[in-house]
This record gives sequence, structure tokens and C-alpha cells, in this order.
Amino acid sequence: MHVLITGAGGHLGRKLFDALESDPAYEVSGIDIRPVDHPNIHKADLSAHTTSWIDLLKDVDVIVHLAGDREPAATWPSAIKHNMDATLSLYHHAAALGVGRVVLASSNWIHGDKRFTHDALNSATPPGPVNAYGMSKLFCERTGAYFAAHHGLSVICLRIGWTQWTHDNQPGSHMAMGRWGQEMWLSDRDFLSGMRAAIDAKDVSFAALNLMSDNPGMRWDIEETRQVIGYDPQDGSPAKISPTIALKSAMKEFFSFRVPRFFETRLSDW
Repeated sequence: MHVLITGAGGHLGRKLFDALESDPAYEVSGIDIRPVDHPNIHKADLSAHTTSWIDLLKDVDVIVHLAGDREPAATWPSAIKHNMDATLSLYHHAAALGVGRVVLASSNWIHGDKRFTHDALNSATPPGPVNAYGMSKLFCERTGAYFAAHHGLSVICLRIGWTQWTHDNQPGSHMAMGRWGQEMWLSDRDFLSGMRAAIDAKDVSFAALNLMSDNPGMRWDIEETRQVIGYDPQDGSPAKISPTIALKSAMKEFFSFRVPRFFETRLSDW
């Protein structure tokens, strides 16, 4: 199976590239916006008005689309160019060239507005992005659903949890965003397992699924992910909430959630 990884030189992309390259069941190639010291990772900007990268999609079975602006603080111009426009172009050319599937790196930020609620988080939970990054990922999911329905392109969107650049990606109280941050932890082993499951899954036209480790008490539903693609997480960690973390979370909830909700309710006509 020929798998092409976009963003193959990035934090997650290179981990997946190296894992698949070492497995004789896969032929792997990559695209990255920056030069990468590997002969099978090619430099290309998917958002540019050029067709130079399209030939790289020929004879590809599955594209794992990790490229884009991954920052929650991404500006609207960057999110539109590098996430929305680039992904739409990728879907279009993938479908035209007969690629079987795109595995999209979506995000937990799809449900950014649910941090201080008690909603279960699954594919039926209404989205609520709170920033340009989250909105761009929602756009990529919905356009993926369109290409699945009307162009026969299988699209599996994985709402990836938190794989850290630091601390050897070990969970703990050092992680930001309190309980919310810790409970979306995703180990390297489970990330690779989830990606392989999405690449190999049979008879999936479209799905939007959570990809976190099996963290006790979390609100993200991974049972859907198990059932649809056969994901089998091996890791998990309970959140460690100190008094300081609890206080910071309470202040964040009050000023960013309860106060705005109060004014929206009481002054809705302003």
C-alpha cells in the first residue's frame, strides 16, 4: 500500500513516516512545505497556485494529511490559506487521481466551546470552534464529507488529542489547560496505532472520530473509534489536579465562559 504523508517533516508527520517506512507492508512518501533531509519527502506548498505537487499523488492509495498551520492561535489568513484552501485542493486532486482515502488530521478544537460543560464529546456532539484554527478544521471535515458523498473519496477525520513536543510526551500536571488538557493526552504509541487503523480500515466512506489515549474520566468518546476503525489504545493516564491547577481552571471558567454567557443571556439584543 502506497501512503503519502503531507507535513511529513513535522512533529507527528516524521514519527508516522519513519514508522511506516520501517514496515514492509507500506510504501511511503511525503510532502512538506520545508526542505527535509530525506529523498522521499518532497518540498511543496499545497496552498500555492501551482500544480507541481499534483504528480506526487499518482499511484497513491492513502493520503495522511497532517500539513497545515497547527497553532490554536493561528490567524484567519493563515488558517484559510494553509488549512482550508490547501485541504480543499488536496481533496479535489486526490479524487481526480483515484486516491482511495484521505486520513485528515482534525482537532479536539472542534469542540473548544465545550471545555466547561458536561457534554459527552463524540461525532454527534454539535461543533463549537472558538478560534480560526478550530473553524478551519471543521471546514476540512465538512468538505471531506462532501467529497465522500459526491466523489467517492473515503475520508476519515481524526480529532487528534495532545501529543506534546516536550517532556517526552509524558502526561502530567505540567500540561496546560488543567483537566481538559490532561484528559486529551495521546501517547506516541496510540497515535501511531490510530493512524495505522485509519489507513487500513475497510468500508468506511466518512467518519469523524476522536483520537486520544484511554484516559480515565475523559469526556472524549473513543468507543466510536474502536468500532469504526478498530483502534486499540494501549496507554492512558488520569488527570492530576493540584489546588493551583483547580484555581486556575476556575478563574478561566469564570472569566472566559460564565461572564460571557451572562452578558449573552442578559444583553442579547446589544
